Formats: sequence, C-alpha cells, structure tokens
Amino acid sequence: MKINWNYPTSVWLGENRVKDLAHACEILNILKPLFVTDKDLFNLPMVKKIISEIENKFKEINTFSNFSGNPVGKNVEEGVIEFNKFKCDGVIAFGGGSGLDVGKAIAFMSNQSRPIWDFEDIGDYWKRADDSNIAPIIAVPTTAGTGSETGRASAIINEKTLEKKIIFHPKFLPSIVILDPVLTVDLSPRLTAATGMDAFAHNLEAYCARGYHPMADGIALEGMSLIKKSLIKAFKDGKDLQARTDMLAAASMGSTAFQKGLGAIHSLSHPVNAKFNLHHGLSNAIFMPYVLTFNKDEIKDKIERACDYLNIDKNFNSFLNWVIELRKTLNIPNKLSDVIDVDKIDLDELSKMALKDPSTSGNPKKLSLQDIKKLYEFSIEGKTFE
Repeated sequence: MKINWNYPTSVWLGENRVKDLAHACEILNILKPLFVTDKDLFNLPMVKKIISEIENKFKEINTFSNFSGNPVGKNVEEGVIEFNKFKCDGVIAFGGGSGLDVGKAIAFMSNQSRPIWDFEDIGDYWKRADDSNIAPIIAVPTTAGTGSETGRASAIINEKTLEKKIIFHPKFLPSIVILDPVLTVDLSPRLTAATGMDAFAHNLEAYCARGYHPMADGIALEGMSLIKKSLIKAFKDGKDLQARTDMLAAASMGSTAFQKGLGAIHSLSHPVNAKFNLHHGLSNAIFMPYVLTFNKDEIKDKIERACDYLNIDKNFNSFLNWVIELRKTLNIPNKLSDVIDVDKIDLDELSKMALKDPSTSGNPKKLSLQDIKKLYEFSIEGKTFE
C-alpha cells in the first residue's frame, strides 16, 4: 500500500485574533494585500472597521468584493485584474465559502496563463500550473461550515456550463488561518444551521469515504463530536463563544479530513448549487439521510463505531434518527422539493452532472447513473432507502 498524507497549515485561534491580521501579513512579507470578501460582508460596519485598522498598518491596501454566494469564473477573473492592476503581493480571503474560495483562486490565478478550468480536480491537472509565484494567502472565515481555510481547492461555477467545478492545487492552502469566534456571533440562526450542517457533512463523508486514512478518520470523528456538542448551542445562542469556537474548529477539521474523500452528499449538492443557487450547506443537509441509507451496507460498521464515540446508541438507525432529529431542531427542510420547484428540475441533467463530480469516486458504495437519479427522486419525495 502506497498512500500520501498531507496536513494543513498554521492556525491562529481565539477571541479577537482578527486583530493579528497585520502581523500575519508581516510574517508572510505581504506589503500590498488585496482584501477579498463578498459584497454583503463588505458593507458591514465590522468589516469596514477591520479594513480601516489594517489600512493604518500599510501604505496601501486594496479591496475586491464584486461577488456573492456560489461564485463564478468571472468573479475570479475580475479579482485577478484588480490584484495585478495594483501590484498586490498577497491575499486576505475573508468571509464564508465564497469569500475564501474567490480569494484563494485570485491568489492562485494571478500568475497563470491558462484558464482556471484547466486546473479542475481531475488527475494531475494541477501540475499544469506555474507554481513559481503563487501569492501567499491569509484566510479568515466568518462562518463555521465550508472549511475552505484549510483546503487545497476552491469551488467555482463555470457560468457557461452551469457546473460547479473544484479547482485544485496544493498551494491553494492558505499560509495562515485566523479562527476568531467573535466574527461569527452575528451569523443568523438560519445560516448557523446551514453552515454547521455543511461542516458535519464534510466530517461525516470523510469518515465514511473509501480508502485508508486513520488520521483523517480520527479528525472527522472529533469534528462530528464537536458539532454534536455545540451546533445546537450556537444555533440557539449566537453569542455563545465556546460553541462558536467549537464550530470553527470542527469546520476546519472537516476540510482537513476530506482530503481522504467525500461522497454522494456532495455529488448531489454541487449540481443543484450551480443550477438553482441553493446554499451548499443546506443542500448537504437535505441529501444526508438519503445518502446514508443508500450507503448503509457499506458504512454500517463504521457508523456503529462512531456511535460509541458520539455517545449514541450503537446501531445505524440510532445514528440516522439522530441526524434527522438534528435537522428538525435546526429547521432544515426534509425534502429537495421543499426548496426547489420540482417542475424546474431536469433529473437526467442533474444526474449526469453528479456522476461526473469529483466527490463521486469517494462514495463508499459505487454509484451508477441510475443510482444517482434514484437518490434525487427519493430526496424529492422524502423517501429513504430501506
């Protein structure tokens, strides 16, 4: 057996650690940072204050925020233009998944001659990149879900094909991550729930994915444990800083663990995120019980071992019921048809997109086109596999 394992980067965790942003830039020798965040966050007083404080430490800081959730290739292209126009030498990627993914992609693409789609997470496509001058990245998440701060990829939609593509290179990994729970206290209960279930999906699918990676499995188990302990607390009381800290840690752990692989939850999610602009964490939460029951024969033993660690009755159905109850407590819809107009769903198109998704290969049970179509049908009807 020959397997390569990689583990992430320097993480600075604690209340008000965002005040160390300028110091992080100094350590990485970033003199002209590009501050990248989405347009909604950019207009918040909290973000204005952070940018103002950084401006006091640098002769020049530029910002880019012309994008929102589920970013597209054009957003990255425009950011690269800004980066090169002002001769920036590093990126501060700030925000939820979109801010982190766009910021990382801008830093990566700032010195590439090929289009971003040439670096999709397929085989060794990443080796096509010129990695001699990829700008350093500081990642500051404001949600506890995506885990993009410890990931080596960005999820970007190709607006021509309406496909969500995973763009990969080892140097997408930020050099310094700042996990500050204070930045997440104003996250709404709705987004706390959706992003928290995103983190849970990452840990769960990494734990269940094919392959031998006991370190990833261990991290995923503890990530799920932190979520079980703290997600409902953060949902009910956004100012619970310990719960917010646990969720930030669990999100980073999920992304660290899923280098082992993901599965059908993500395969099914990516097409509906691209086609219907549905929040990724929300779609992951919706698909979760349908994929769990589909994979039952392959993951039953692992789930029972997880039950021991999570203090859940040691059987698959107890775990499944706990997941379903967690979704109910968080007001997560039960069916895809609760959030998308069924008449607008082309199951054949979605199924083909999902089958091609890079996450498909990691699913514990091999997936056919018909399997994926049935998973979509069951998620629309609210019917789980027996």
